[in-house]
Amino acid sequence: MTKRMLIMIGGLLVLVAVLALGFFLHIRGLIASSPKPGPQTVSTIKAQTLEWQPQIASVGTLVAVRGVDVTTEIAGLVRSLHFRSGQDVKAGDLLVQLNADSDLAQLNSLQAAAELSALTLKRDQAQLAGQAISQAQVDNDLADLKSRRALVAQQQALVAKKTIRAPFSGRLGITTVNPGQYLNPGDTIVTLQTIDPIYANFSAPQKQIAGLSAGQVVNVATDAFADEVFAGKITSINPKVDPSTRNVLLQATIANPQLRLLPGMFARASVDVGEKQRHLTLPQTAITYNPYGATVFILKPAEAQPAPGGKEEKSAPPAGALVAQQVFVTTGETRGDQVAILKGIEEGQEVVTSGQLKLKNGTPVVVDNKVQPANSANPSPQER
Repeated sequence: MTKRMLIMIGGLLVLVAVLALGFFLHIRGLIASSPKPGPQTVSTIKAQTLEWQPQIASVGTLVAVRGVDVTTEIAGLVRSLHFRSGQDVKAGDLLVQLNADSDLAQLNSLQAAAELSALTLKRDQAQLAGQAISQAQVDNDLADLKSRRALVAQQQALVAKKTIRAPFSGRLGITTVNPGQYLNPGDTIVTLQTIDPIYANFSAPQKQIAGLSAGQVVNVATDAFADEVFAGKITSINPKVDPSTRNVLLQATIANPQLRLLPGMFARASVDVGEKQRHLTLPQTAITYNPYGATVFILKPAEAQPAPGGKEEKSAPPAGALVAQQVFVTTGETRGDQVAILKGIEEGQEVVTSGQLKLKNGTPVVVDNKVQPANSANPSPQER
């Protein structure tokens, strides 16, 4: 390799080094001149200890105390309806009369035959006293009378089935049956529901059975009446745990004098169990759940930071400046919008309730509590 070639290679390397140094200095200048992120706006709340009533919360369904779709046992033509849709009826009230003309005629014929058999038996008994006929004839007459009376009773039952009555007291639903319509056995005429009181069926995990017993107060809420809670009592606990879910079915009875609660409604049930406790509580929005645990951001005073350039002097933060610090917490039970904190923070610490996604350790923050997240033990839907 000639001396001239070595000089060319050396010059090329010097040129590359100069360009690299210039690029590095340019990038450092851009970084130094880039705007620093300002404080992030968050809302906060002070952690406080509240009285906490342990509860079992569940969802369930409202069920009528008695409910049935009124049907006909035998086929027939509807002669008349004796109710209106939505009417309250009592047990035994006439609902529908089917055409029974031919059945009544048959009943009259059978009754006449039974009366004739009774007269024949009476006459033969008198002749038996005078030994004019044998005992066997009287026995035949008696058996014939019993047979004819049984046919009369059978026909009376058939006629009675043409008169359809309310099996119990309750409120009727909407019917689509009209006079002149032909009904087959099993056709639904109208639904009948007894809804005062009304049942609420819900489930609870098997591990909570020990805290449940008949007579405990149950508070039930529905979407239809979002601002109201209906109180009832547990009246029945299923003696069998569902092996597929490991839950036990419970039934509560709720007074419903205004008939506002209807069978089939979705219900949220809560049962108070055990003694009242005191727990440090936070809104559930303050908790960030991660695969490695639950965390919250607390606020602390900002400390002086090293001056730019690595100098030993420190730049003093503005008076009252706050920064965020992420800490792990152990959560407990929840109720409404609140969650119990078992470990990780202390009472009185200021905890971020919204705006956590913008934070990391050391991020400066500005507190704005004009709008606070929900923090109610018994929340109700905000939309109506």
